[in-house]
Amino acid sequence: MSKTSTDADVAFIKALAEILNQNDLTELSVKREYGEDDSLDIRVVKQVNIVTTHMSAPVAAQPAAPQSGPAVTAHAGAPVAEDPAQHPGAVTSPMVGTVYLAAEPGTAPFVTVGSTVTEGQTVLIIEAMKTMNHIPAPRAGVVRRILAEDGTPVEYGAPLMIIE
Repeated sequence: MSKTSTDADVAFIKALAEILNQNDLTELSVKREYGEDDSLDIRVVKQVNIVTTHMSAPVAAQPAAPQSGPAVTAHAGAPVAEDPAQHPGAVTSPMVGTVYLAAEPGTAPFVTVGSTVTEGQTVLIIEAMKTMNHIPAPRAGVVRRILAEDGTPVEYGAPLMIIE
């Protein structure tokens, strides 16, 4: 933390919090240098609460009511959608950044669904702060699902693919 706290630092932190909210981010880290041996390290994190519900009984048919959000339907006996992040073969994002499935635009992707991978093999790239970070396969196996789309932003811990 900076040796001298100023109103400018407080305004800077408030601006970072606004950026966090406006861009639907959950975490933001910045280091502000003031000079030799004087800097301000800031990490702003937003708490995200995820609520899941499980239906065990059939729902009686009721007349449809107008909805303002996306429609969700439940069918008796239908399996509840699984959370890919909880899958034992999930490869999750180790950082916030942008996912790239190929080394360069227009080239073949590192892996496709059905590809056999070895432990340590690069399966995708995450760009964070202009640095291309190769993400290795944590285990050998077959790629069953690719959950991230090329060129899209991802959050820390977001499921990227399933390797079984």
